[in-house]
Amino acid sequence: MAFVVSGGATAGPGGISPGLGAWSAPGLDVLPPLDRVLIWRTQPQVRTVISFLARNIAQLGLHTYRRVDDNDRQRVTDHPLALLLNEPLPRFSLYRLIERLVSDLALHDVAYWVKFFDGERRMLAPIPPTLIRPRGGSWLGPEKYETAGGQTLWPEQVVHFRGYTPEDMRVGSSTLDALADLLREDREATGQRTAMWRNGMRATGVLTRPADAAEWNPDERRRFREMWRTFTQGGGAEGGTPILEDGMDYKQVSIDPQKAQYIEARKLTREEVAAAFHIPLPMVGILDHATFSNIKEQHRQLYQDTLGPWLQQIQQDIAVQLLPDFEPPGSGVYVEFNISEKMRGSFEEQAAAASTATGGPWMTRNEQRARFNLPRVDGGDDLIVPMNVTAGGLASPRDTAPPPKAAPKTRSPAGAKADEPDPPAYEVEQAGFAAALAQWAEQQGGRLADVLGDEDALPSLLPWTETAPERTAELAATVRYWLLRIAAAGAWEVLAEFNPTADGWDPAVMEAWLAAAATTHAAQLVQAGDEDLADRVADPDLDTGQAVAGAREALLSTAALRAATAGTEARSFGGHDAADASGLVFKTWRTGSKPRPEHARMDGETVRLGETFSNGLRWPGDSAGSSAQTANCNCDLTYARAEE
Repeated sequence: MAFVVSGGATAGPGGISPGLGAWSAPGLDVLPPLDRVLIWRTQPQVRTVISFLARNIAQLGLHTYRRVDDNDRQRVTDHPLALLLNEPLPRFSLYRLIERLVSDLALHDVAYWVKFFDGERRMLAPIPPTLIRPRGGSWLGPEKYETAGGQTLWPEQVVHFRGYTPEDMRVGSSTLDALADLLREDREATGQRTAMWRNGMRATGVLTRPADAAEWNPDERRRFREMWRTFTQGGGAEGGTPILEDGMDYKQVSIDPQKAQYIEARKLTREEVAAAFHIPLPMVGILDHATFSNIKEQHRQLYQDTLGPWLQQIQQDIAVQLLPDFEPPGSGVYVEFNISEKMRGSFEEQAAAASTATGGPWMTRNEQRARFNLPRVDGGDDLIVPMNVTAGGLASPRDTAPPPKAAPKTRSPAGAKADEPDPPAYEVEQAGFAAALAQWAEQQGGRLADVLGDEDALPSLLPWTETAPERTAELAATVRYWLLRIAAAGAWEVLAEFNPTADGWDPAVMEAWLAAAATTHAAQLVQAGDEDLADRVADPDLDTGQAVAGAREALLSTAALRAATAGTEARSFGGHDAADASGLVFKTWRTGSKPRPEHARMDGETVRLGETFSNGLRWPGDSAGSSAQTANCNCDLTYARAEE
């Protein structure tokens, strides 16, 4: 694998010296390789796009795996290939190796790694494409490679990455070749702008003087010429204001900046370069039509459609040109970019998906504490299964929508059988939700006592407050589970009356909104409990035990209030969603027991489905309203196809 210089000694990358010259362009190149290098150095649009590609691929990480069977694989960090890629040269990282590889491919559509030994250590050197060329062989592949320093390398010594050229498989065709005219135009425009600024931003033009004006003598002509030269070359500020005598007129003969549309032209160049490399425009700073939703979707598109082909090319070239030096064919070893980290959703989305997939909690307390760099606790290795999640019950928190035939008996469609089961009723689900939050509050009280103890000395709240993200995530998963069930129950109250077969309604549509609502409710409940605890600990009349006991009782009360508020909101949201899917047009506010005076006055108020009521809410418990309007509200809505 070594490449040899005089005396049989092995040489590293120092044997390929840029000082010995570079290859000139072959006949098929539109742009010589060194011209591409100059473009990269001087054209900001090209550099922006190529650097974007190189940095985003290099930061992914390239892992080595061994396939155990069709359903299992193991990452191998001590494999010789993994060790070589992680440090291909002394003090040269994998990031730098991949960054240069992608940059060379983007700039030249070809890249080279040279394999060699330094003593017994195997190394891998990236060689600039301007310093090495394939020679001989056929269009299928070269016979050898020659360096600018006069060395000969054989195919087994080189990892040769190349793109596509119609007539030759040994080299690629640079994307910059197709952009050559556009880049030349941009360069000329940049040169014109530079000249304009150098001339004090004075536009080029001519001075005209009426034919019947008096003849200037030599002194007058020289005086005017000096004045005009001082004005144009001094930038205006130093030259003062020019005085045009004898009816003289200035006529511009160049294109002014506004008409030249310099900003638009530069943006167009970046758009064309980004499009040539298949990069979504917002990713390179063009935000004209960017929104939060489409940027999020384009981020996924980036790692699927834009970078996906690059990653596959690199992985497969390494598999066929570098891996055989370490493993025989069929060994099951392969390399893969760590794209999974980038394709995962937010923490809340990942937690919700994992909970759905497993049907319950999926991490122990110590595993979660480790994610937040917190120490282990005794008993933290046991998986806590909440009382509301039972084996043999619901297989998934999403499994909440009953089949159409399971509508409540009081609202069953004609012909339904008497022994058909009822779907989960709102009252039952709400009671379960309240019990789950009460159990959570009890558990928090126990955990709080373990953390703070019961000594009379004023404790530090830091060990407890540091766990707020962990506690919020745990609670959000529980709240989300119950909000899904309550929303489904609220939806079926409407569907059973107006749309028993649930045509056009999909419970999955509600999941994203309810997941966000669950996170908000959980964060607010945890925050309220922590603030109450801090107030009690700061009270000089309370010892630690009293503060903990009081905080525990207050959290139980707050949890009950939150269960009522969030349950009303989820029920109303589910019914509203079902009404919309069923084509209902009007909604009417119905007050519950012990309503607020303003809600009592609204009883019977009817508006169209997409409108808000007189209190500004879309439905009872609407989180868009203030706590004064929503806390502990138990009002409800009824729906109709025509106004009552």
